[in-house]
Amino acid sequence: MARGKLRIYLGAAPGVGKTYAMLSEAHRRVERGTDCVVAFVEHHGRPRTEVMLQGLEEIPRRELDYRGTAFTEMDIDAVLVRRPQVAMVDELPHTNVPGSRNAKRWQDVEELLAAGIDVVSTVNIQHLESLGDVVESITGVRQQETVPDEVVRRADQIELVDMAPEALRRRMAHGNIYKPDKVDAALSNYFRPGNLTALRELALLWVADRVDAYLTEYRSAHNVSTIWGSRERIVVGLTGGPEGRTLIRRAARLAEKGAGGEVLALYISRSDGLTSASPKELAVQRTLVEDLGGTFHQVVGDDIPVALLDFARGVNATQIVLGVSRRKSWQYAFGPGVGATVARGSGPDLDVHLITHDEAGKGRGLPVAKGARLGRSRLIWGWLVGVLGPVLFTFLLTSAIPDVGLANDMLLFLTLTVAAALLGGLHPALASAVVGSLLLNWYFTPPVHTFTIADPENIVAIAIFIGVAVSVASVVDLAARRTDQAARLRAESEILSFLAGNVLRGETGLEALLERVRETFGMESAAMLERAGETNPWTCAGSVGPRPCQDPDDADVDVPVGDHMSLVLSGRVLPAADRRVLAAFAAQAAVVLDRRRLQQEADQAKELAEGNRIRTALLAAVSHDLRTPLAGIKAAVTSLRSDDVEWSEQDQAELLAAIEEGADRLDHLVGNLLDMSRLQTGTVTPIIRESDLDEVVPMALGGVPEDGVELDIPETLPMVHVDRGLLERAVANVVENAVKYSPREERVLVSASAIADRVEVRVVDRGPGVHDEAKDRIFEPFQRYGDSPRGNGVGLGLAVARGFTEAMGGTLSAEDTPGGGLTMVLSVPTAPQRRPEQRCST
Repeated sequence: MARGKLRIYLGAAPGVGKTYAMLSEAHRRVERGTDCVVAFVEHHGRPRTEVMLQGLEEIPRRELDYRGTAFTEMDIDAVLVRRPQVAMVDELPHTNVPGSRNAKRWQDVEELLAAGIDVVSTVNIQHLESLGDVVESITGVRQQETVPDEVVRRADQIELVDMAPEALRRRMAHGNIYKPDKVDAALSNYFRPGNLTALRELALLWVADRVDAYLTEYRSAHNVSTIWGSRERIVVGLTGGPEGRTLIRRAARLAEKGAGGEVLALYISRSDGLTSASPKELAVQRTLVEDLGGTFHQVVGDDIPVALLDFARGVNATQIVLGVSRRKSWQYAFGPGVGATVARGSGPDLDVHLITHDEAGKGRGLPVAKGARLGRSRLIWGWLVGVLGPVLFTFLLTSAIPDVGLANDMLLFLTLTVAAALLGGLHPALASAVVGSLLLNWYFTPPVHTFTIADPENIVAIAIFIGVAVSVASVVDLAARRTDQAARLRAESEILSFLAGNVLRGETGLEALLERVRETFGMESAAMLERAGETNPWTCAGSVGPRPCQDPDDADVDVPVGDHMSLVLSGRVLPAADRRVLAAFAAQAAVVLDRRRLQQEADQAKELAEGNRIRTALLAAVSHDLRTPLAGIKAAVTSLRSDDVEWSEQDQAELLAAIEEGADRLDHLVGNLLDMSRLQTGTVTPIIRESDLDEVVPMALGGVPEDGVELDIPETLPMVHVDRGLLERAVANVVENAVKYSPREERVLVSASAIADRVEVRVVDRGPGVHDEAKDRIFEPFQRYGDSPRGNGVGLGLAVARGFTEAMGGTLSAEDTPGGGLTMVLSVPTAPQRRPEQRCST
């Protein structure tokens, strides 16, 4: 029996239309005469989805009783007995009610497929098992119902049901997905624009990977070796030279011209590990290609053109970007070059671009350190072994071990030549070869004690000895030099990479940088000196180590930085080869010193400007906002004390109420000023405790009219880790601000919900709202947005609320209310869950 086929409609979020698309497919198949039934569809009360069920045969559901409650699930036995051609099964990740045959609905679907029944189902991207952690980090909600990725990947067809986040939110606001009483909460939590955009990107990328994998499988199964240009994949061939940056940027521009273009930078290293590429330059190019959205790859291959073409065809690339050769004209005598060879072997399905650059025709070699630093002791031993070694060998062979044969004598002398090359380099080895050949000719080649050679074979043997000795000495010396150069370049690249990283991050202080200089070069002390002018004395801006130098003339190493700065080291004199890296350290030290001073000046200027602004605003507040309630109190008191007027009891009550109202307003304004002062001076010390939000928030609403606020705080919320007093004051200020700007006929909604390890309090008003560019500015001290319709103040309420919230480890931000208005989101951490107490038995 042939296995049934599985078709899946994949969506980014609930409400995009997966079930609707599945039922539309059912109607199309029924119209074509296909035996199609609805095995299980959940329309969630959505009218348009419910209408789509009309005209389709539905398999009755099976009823199950669980803990006294009746549930309905798909009746798999009834579907198998009915045995349709196609079964519609909604919500593939669904968990069945305990007592069902299978724990998961996708297991029911597997049974239907095994019975030869085709199945059409639906899945949301957040229900894929591998994406559970990613979705939780985006939405704050952990999906409990999941389906293994492999089940979905095995589907014969996967169709993405896509919808823009804005369109989905409009559909939600119109009541087409959830009931009206759940719309505001859904739009404010799971269905935020950022959440929907991230989920949509996940769905698109997952489907793109699935299509890519299917294309690769098809090409492999059908032995397709030609390149299919399904999308532009551009391979950039890098040599490690500076022209690589130009090639990467040009390839990125080519990729942008086509939809879904991809850039793959490739560096091919030889199998022997020897390379002339700069590690630092390769690191820079790797960072550049990754910043441009591409990927960096490194493969091993001795035949560069073949390795490049194999890689390009392996990744189904459509274009190769190479730089014009850096070889000089005479070097083309050794071959046509990589570019021409790749272009000749690429074939008609792979385009090759040769890009001109500044390094073209300047030579293939990259600058490397000249000379190998073998050290004085190694050079001395090399010369001793190369010159005195053959003499000692001759004495031993002529006196203690005679007649070992000319061939063995040559091998022994060759060993000394190799040893001289290993110790002292090329020149001691060449000297050893010359001395050894002369001694072999004088003492061991007939006729002995003459420089003539009677046997022509011995002439050839001596010539071979000299040639082998020189060749071996050259190879050994070259290897030793390359090893020393590689070690030095690696050390320099690590040092420069460290400096570059610190420049980008701005992390290293001056003393830490000087300590790195001292450790790197093995010096006793390091110091950064500066002076104001040519005639001014030097002053020490920073130093490490004992007895740092106070004048460049007293230092062992002096690296000037400009006219008035100098990096000085004491301990030993460094060779000239080290000054290149040391100059980089000196330049970085100067940058760090300048940055530190600029930061200090900026901090001082900021403090002065902030203090001046607050003082100006405070004077304005005292001159206007604080005088207004005082003027009302003064007028009421003066009226009451007047002997010219007889006030009725009602008039006296009104005047006393005015005095009380003015005093309350004055107390509120002064309280905010004091709170702002505490925040500015950093004297707010929260006392963090576990608290119930449904106890704190109602206490914060005492200063607002009861009919102006609608409270929705579930009792099932987790405990929060806050300072009750600070939280109450923060919520009170936010709610008062919302009531002030909300229309009289609209009530302010105060709701709360738990998201991951935090609890959010949302204060929703239907007022005029705030533009995006002003959402952060309204939290600054002495800021009032627009004209206050009722009441007045000094503009400190939201600033104090945010300060108190952040002091407790929370956040306070502003969002647009769907349909108009402003929503304040106050987020605080939940209390850590207590571990159950362990009982001890005695």
